[in-house]
Amino acid sequence: MRFGTIFDLEPKIARLEELQKEISAPDLWDDPERATKLTQEASRLEQLTTSWSTFLATVDDAVELAGLLDEGEDPSVRASLEDEARSIEGELAKRELDLLFSGPYSDNPALLTVHAGAGGTDSQDWASMLFRMFVRWGETHGMQPEIIDETEGEEAGIKSATVRMSGERAYGLLRSEKGVHRLVRLSPFDSAHRRHTSFALVEVMPEIEDEAPLDIDPDDVRVDLFRSSGAGGQHVNKTSSAVRLTHLPTGTVVTCQNERSQGQNREMAWRVLRSRLRMLQEEARAQTIADIKGDVVSAEWGNQIRSYVLHPYMLVKDHRTNVEVGNTQDVLEGNIDPFIEAFLRYSVGAETAGTTSMEAR
Repeated sequence: MRFGTIFDLEPKIARLEELQKEISAPDLWDDPERATKLTQEASRLEQLTTSWSTFLATVDDAVELAGLLDEGEDPSVRASLEDEARSIEGELAKRELDLLFSGPYSDNPALLTVHAGAGGTDSQDWASMLFRMFVRWGETHGMQPEIIDETEGEEAGIKSATVRMSGERAYGLLRSEKGVHRLVRLSPFDSAHRRHTSFALVEVMPEIEDEAPLDIDPDDVRVDLFRSSGAGGQHVNKTSSAVRLTHLPTGTVVTCQNERSQGQNREMAWRVLRSRLRMLQEEARAQTIADIKGDVVSAEWGNQIRSYVLHPYMLVKDHRTNVEVGNTQDVLEGNIDPFIEAFLRYSVGAETAGTTSMEAR
């Protein structure tokens, strides 16, 4: 079995072929928005399939080298094969991550908000440190962080702040950071310099377009004409100028009979129907956002997903995956990739073999 099959490559190739046919249509740019989306998707798939072709060619070369090794046991060939195997192993690990970004919003910009939790001034300072950590991560990963809201604390730090991250797989990566983050340190705000525990809550949401396409299939709408019964004189009662629209999939019914002509009533009824269906769509979207956001948790003891210990020892530990990093300063400067990758694997059921310790580079 080829890797391309394991990684679901064939459907992507088929989709690319479909897109190329659609893009070649002479009327493609009659709808610029649709054309842009199609060309962007095709470009992304083309890059993916090209990179896979290169990778599979590398695998074929390695297989050929292995054949030579079997024949002559040449030490130089063995060394080349070992180098090639290490390269393939590393590349395969990267491509394995592609499987972890199948969610519908993985490529959307991310809206990340940090809220200070239990712990007073210390927690507000901790929220500021945590927010800076995410901004630094975004800067080093080309996520174009844009701070869109920030409320300062009374004495230090922040009460809350929101940053928008836009870049490749912004939400797909940052969704791993959602939850309560706990800090243990000697408090700089305690005159006795005692150890304090602080909490901050991180919320991560995908940015979803407000104006999602709203297409109403005319076949889904039943149109009924009848005589108006309201005010309007003899004309209202003698002609079938009133219009009733029934959207069959949702059961939404709109009636308009206030205008003098059937055409005016029809136009108004369609406007009202579109508005009502837009409201239904927004309600569904709100429910989707609520599902993504998950249960509301308090930023306090017992809910933490990760602990950052600066005293009496130095360690950052993710309680979901058991990944540990000893270089706490490096983590606070934005190197949270080990935690993100481990969570992505964990989230699709990958097993973690005990506690993995590493020094962040």
